[in-house]
Amino acid sequence: MSDTKAILEQLAADFPDAKSELHFESPYELIVAVILSAQCTDKRVNLVTPALFKEAPTVEALAEIPTERLEQLIHSCGFYRTKAAHLKQMAADVVSRFGGKIPDNIDDLQTLSGVGRKTANVVYAVGFGGQAIAVDTHVFRVSNRLGIVSASNVLDAEKQLMQAIPSDKWADSHHYILLHGRYVCKAQRPLCDRCSVSALCKYYKEHNNAN
Repeated sequence: MSDTKAILEQLAADFPDAKSELHFESPYELIVAVILSAQCTDKRVNLVTPALFKEAPTVEALAEIPTERLEQLIHSCGFYRTKAAHLKQMAADVVSRFGGKIPDNIDDLQTLSGVGRKTANVVYAVGFGGQAIAVDTHVFRVSNRLGIVSASNVLDAEKQLMQAIPSDKWADSHHYILLHGRYVCKAQRPLCDRCSVSALCKYYKEHNNAN
């Protein structure tokens, strides 16, 4: 068994209910939440979105909501002016170009304001059940530390992960790695003593050898 397969099988056991921690009821609510989550915690986004979706329950309503009100609603998520502008333009584009329906493919999603490759992958995988690997800061850090990839940028990391992991497991593996990074393999102080895959981890082996 390869280290990558063994690692992912263990992480699957660690996080048997792995899924997005953002709260949403539709692809529209998901894309809004993912845009808001940039440099912001999922917990904070989940506190903000109920009021937002009450006032803007549809993409059409989001396109029409006054910018000043939208900024008030999302203020605590940080970068609220930029995010409000992206959300308004995204909504207007979905209404004018896609008949008010969030696109269900990565290429079209990436044409929307505020939607980069990571966000498109998340919406495609989580919102539409597609297979994609979204490389956020957690996935980038953890996959490099574990030695699944050796990448200096997120695009290379995504390509290497897609090569290392069977395509029918991309979406689930994204969540396993992300949650491991969020709760165990933290950025500043990885909890190696609590890690179930330390014996297979490149970073752990190098760190121990250095000491």
